[in-house]
Amino acid sequence: MTDSLKILLFFGLGLGCAATGWLPEIRSDTDPALVALWILMALVGLSIGANKNLSGIIRSIHPSVLLIPVATALGTFAGAIAGAWLLPVSLPDSLAVGAGFAYYSLSSIFITQYKGPDLGTMSLLSNIFRELFTLLFAPILVKLFGPLAAISSGGASAMDTTLPVITRAAGTEWMFPSIISALILDFSVPFWITLFCSI
Repeated sequence: MTDSLKILLFFGLGLGCAATGWLPEIRSDTDPALVALWILMALVGLSIGANKNLSGIIRSIHPSVLLIPVATALGTFAGAIAGAWLLPVSLPDSLAVGAGFAYYSLSSIFITQYKGPDLGTMSLLSNIFRELFTLLFAPILVKLFGPLAAISSGGASAMDTTLPVITRAAGTEWMFPSIISALILDFSVPFWITLFCSI
C-alpha cells in the first residue's frame, strides 16, 4: 500500500506543478507524453531482459493466456452496460467509453472525433481513473482475487504504466501474460470504439 501512496503522491505533485505553471514549457514537435512513454517502455524492456529466468518464463506461457484479454473485455463491457443503466448516457456511448480499456490518449481522441468533446472528456477521465485505480489497488486486487484481477484492471495500461505495480504485486512470472493481454486490448481499441460510435 505504501508504494501505491507514493504513486498517488507523485501524480498529485505532477498535477500541482502543471496547474501552477511551475514546470517550464517544453517546445518540441514530439509530444512530451510520448517521449515519457518511450522511456518507460525502454526501462520495462531492460527489466524484462535483465531477468535471469526469462527463457523459462517465455516457455511457460500457455495459449490460454489469450483468454485474459477476452475476459477483460467482457468484464469491461458488463461494467459499461451497468454504467449506461445508472448514468444519463446511452448504451452505445457507455460501451465506447469502456472500450478505451485505460488507453485514454487514443480512446478520448477517437471518441471526440466521433461524438464530440463531452463524451471525449468522459472517456479521458474514465480511462485515467481506471489506470489510477490499478496503480493504487493492484496489491489488494492480487491479494483478494489473484494476479489476473490486477492484469484485467490495468487493461491496455498493463504493458506500460501499470506493469511495474502489477509485476511487483503478482510476481515477475505474470509480466508476459500482462504484456500480451494489454497488446491485444491495445489493438482492439480503435475497432470497438468505431463500432460503438457508429451505432
